[in-house]
Amino acid sequence: MAEIEIHASQWRLVEVGRIVLFTHGLYAGRLAVIVEIIDHKRILIDGPSKTLPAVPRQSAPLNNLILTPIVIPKLPRAAGRGAVAKAWEKEGVDQKWAESAWARRREQREKRRNLSDFDRFKVLRLKKQTRFEVRKAHAKVRAAAKS
Repeated sequence: MAEIEIHASQWRLVEVGRIVLFTHGLYAGRLAVIVEIIDHKRILIDGPSKTLPAVPRQSAPLNNLILTPIVIPKLPRAAGRGAVAKAWEKEGVDQKWAESAWARRREQREKRRNLSDFDRFKVLRLKKQTRFEVRKAHAKVRAAAKS
C-alpha cells in the first residue's frame, strides 16, 4: 500500500486563548480573548486591553468576530478576569497586535478614510512627485546602461 502523508491544516482554530477582533456591533475594531466555547456558534470572550478600550466579559457570536493568529497559550478554560488580564499582559498581546501588519493596515485605512478633500489632494500631489522622481532615476540608470 502507498504511504499517506497527513498534514495539519493551517486554519486558525477556535480555541481557548485565541485573540479575536470584533468586526460588527458596539465593539467593532476591538480585541478580546476566547475564555470559553459555549457552542459551535457562540463563545465567551473577555477583552482586558489597556491600549484599546476594554471589552467586558460577554457571550459573542462567531459571525461578528475574526480569529487572529495571536494566541495566549495554556489559558485555563473559564479563567477569571484577573487571570485573563495577567496572561494578556504577560504575552504582550497589545504590543503583538500593534506590530502586526494587519493592525498597521487597519490604521492606515482609518487615516485615509478620515482625510479631508484637501488632504486627499495633497496625497495625490505627493504621489505624483514620487512617481516623477522614480522615473527620473530609472531614466538615468537606463541611460547609463546604454552607454
